[in-house]
Amino acid sequence: MLNMETLLTYKDCMKDSYLHEVIATAIIIRKGKYLITRRSSSKKRFPGFWCVPGGHLEVCDYAHLPPDEKGYKRGALECALKREVHEEVGIKITNIEYVTSLATVHDDGNPSIVISCVADYASGEVRLQESETDAFSWVSIEEAKKYSLLPGIYDELMIAKEKRIGIETK
Repeated sequence: MLNMETLLTYKDCMKDSYLHEVIATAIIIRKGKYLITRRSSSKKRFPGFWCVPGGHLEVCDYAHLPPDEKGYKRGALECALKREVHEEVGIKITNIEYVTSLATVHDDGNPSIVISCVADYASGEVRLQESETDAFSWVSIEEAKKYSLLPGIYDELMIAKEKRIGIETK
């Protein structure tokens, strides 16, 4: 049972709890290599760090989807991820699977929920959206260690690799 002090702290915390950025990222695999991109130096958060493609979930990502019998629109995350990957790097992906989720409050005070997925490369040639990224590389897990990865990305690559070969992760 919650005591009054815990309840007050919980209520204060819940005040703006629905105002999270929801971001989906894709660990894309092609011929045993993983696509990483370097964030543009003009980016507000983590400029110059290497990461995986992704971006914010938008209402337009699922507004067109037909509702199920209870009114829910399924596949919203997958639609957002496909759109973001295509916008950022110009390729199409398939076989999207959940990997992990992360929650943080950034230095600017904005909270984010990041939903990390693994996907297979489907088609297209990498074309970078210059306002987002300025370089890319297809790397092995070992090669990824040589890059200035955004904190946590290497761990996500490992989790995705283990998931794809059937190893249970915590």
